[in-house]
Amino acid sequence: MRKLIRSLVIPVLMFASQAQATDLPIKLTLDWKIQGIHSWFYMARDKGYFAEEGLDVQIDQGEGSAVTVTRIMSGAYDAGFGDMNAIIQNALSKPDEAPVMVYQIYNQPPFSVLVKKDGPVSDLQQLAGLKVGSPAGSAAGRLFPALTSKAGIDPASVEIVNVAPNLQEQMLIRGNVDASLVFNVTSYLNLVGLGLDPDEDFTWYNYGDCGVDIYSNGLMVSRKLINEHPEAVRGLVKAVNRAMVEIVGDPALGAATVKAIEPLVDEALEKRRIEFAIKNLIVSEETGKVGLGGMDIPRLARSIETIKAAYELQGEVAPERVFSAEYLPPVAERTLN
Repeated sequence: MRKLIRSLVIPVLMFASQAQATDLPIKLTLDWKIQGIHSWFYMARDKGYFAEEGLDVQIDQGEGSAVTVTRIMSGAYDAGFGDMNAIIQNALSKPDEAPVMVYQIYNQPPFSVLVKKDGPVSDLQQLAGLKVGSPAGSAAGRLFPALTSKAGIDPASVEIVNVAPNLQEQMLIRGNVDASLVFNVTSYLNLVGLGLDPDEDFTWYNYGDCGVDIYSNGLMVSRKLINEHPEAVRGLVKAVNRAMVEIVGDPALGAATVKAIEPLVDEALEKRRIEFAIKNLIVSEETGKVGLGGMDIPRLARSIETIKAAYELQGEVAPERVFSAEYLPPVAERTLN
């Protein structure tokens, strides 16, 4: 009888030990409330991709791309979806605390100058002497001088009007401003919600297309997680990449994922948001070479200099301090058909 009990207890203890050894909890913060552009994180969780890598990932909504970085630096979160440019800013002052980008999702910056097609702007140089709306402290506003420099405009010739983020499109439509500096993946759907056609009724001057050659949001992790659990970082990236490849191939999957989590979202609009992000932010000529999640290191070095100039920062930060390709799956697994 004693042998029988022992034979039953030992496997149970072994199973419990294995579960504890592989079930690593990870807290991940998004940049904002749940949208289609977060669907790959939820799909990786709900389809068991994180679990297959031995991870128990808790996903929380965010309060902004830059806040993701400060949340991770505070130790409250292990990983997050946030802005590479915020990493660069913090790496200049706190190089040992700033997170590391391990999977670059937005290959292009999500900032645009938005104008009405029947308005006074048909070329960026025509912004001189006009009113341009921008929320106070917005990244699009801070980077506007870099854009005007590329376009050959004196930034002092443009009147910047402080507008509330939720009124950017309305003020442009009413003619209170001649152009608006927007977070395009949000503004695009705001216009759809107002019953307008963002493609037919408006022109988008995307910062990346106009020479502001910077990166933006991606999956970042704390240095603590890298130092203590490098294999967990590898598994986290692998699971997110797996979900991303599926959703980029079929955006409806992403829209259905967020609808299942938040029934109040408009599934059709979120599908359109994902499609916009894929076309304008995620897939580019560069991703065709380096794969999803990868970066071009010389370009990253240039973008660091752009951010330093835009925010008037001093010091040096090497690309390898803010991005690591070590945890990426093979390029073949990150290449789109």
